[in-house]
Amino acid sequence: MHASVHRSLEGTHEHVARRSHGRPLIELSSLVKVYDTGEVPFTALKGIDLVVDEGEFVGLIGKSGSGKTTLINMITGIDRPSSGQVVVDGTPVHALGENALAAWRGRTIGVVFQFFQLLPTLTVVENVMLPMDFCNVHAVRERESYAMALLEQVEMVDQAHKLPAALSGGQQQRVAIARALANDPPILAADEPTGNLDSTTAEAVFGLFEKLVRQGKTIVMVTHDDDLAARVTRALHVRDGEIVEETRSPLKGSGQGHG
Repeated sequence: MHASVHRSLEGTHEHVARRSHGRPLIELSSLVKVYDTGEVPFTALKGIDLVVDEGEFVGLIGKSGSGKTTLINMITGIDRPSSGQVVVDGTPVHALGENALAAWRGRTIGVVFQFFQLLPTLTVVENVMLPMDFCNVHAVRERESYAMALLEQVEMVDQAHKLPAALSGGQQQRVAIARALANDPPILAADEPTGNLDSTTAEAVFGLFEKLVRQGKTIVMVTHDDDLAARVTRALHVRDGEIVEETRSPLKGSGQGHG
């Protein structure tokens, strides 16, 4: 199993090397989102411009209703802009049809939700294998061993054959992260991934994200947690549909190689 994990991580580094072609990984241009809420339209995003490079750990911070979840939903293609452009890894996401969008998302972005969204009738390892089946990634006979390697990476391999209901919230979120990594996407998008966890469990999940960034992943995370927000490499403060402040800091332990 350790050899499988090593191959999994090596694949991540190769992925990053292949994508180092000088352009930003994520580029948002003049992004506007207006919701028709009845009599008065609500403008959730007001002309956002944003560039995210490979290997960044970006936190989107703001109060409820500030536009941060709408912003991450634009990056993942879960929602569509009213105007402006969303280009991710060279693909104009705003212009994709629904089928092409689903296939693109399955290979490019692993999405982690606040409430885990694991399928209750599938075991843990089956949940992790699901994106591989959907996008036809990895040879069929190798999918289970690859899923087990990812579960080992998030310290959940001993729970592989249980149903999600048998797990704690923190365990379910670890499985959800393994599932998000199933197709070795260059980007993880996480919407309040620690919002439903106690502080100790949230710390462990955040530490897992830090490890993934050191391995070469790019992470965009929505959070309310000021302590966690202070530890991302780039914090974007969102208010009333605009990015009003940005702070940068080095990743903890980033000078120690891919440890």
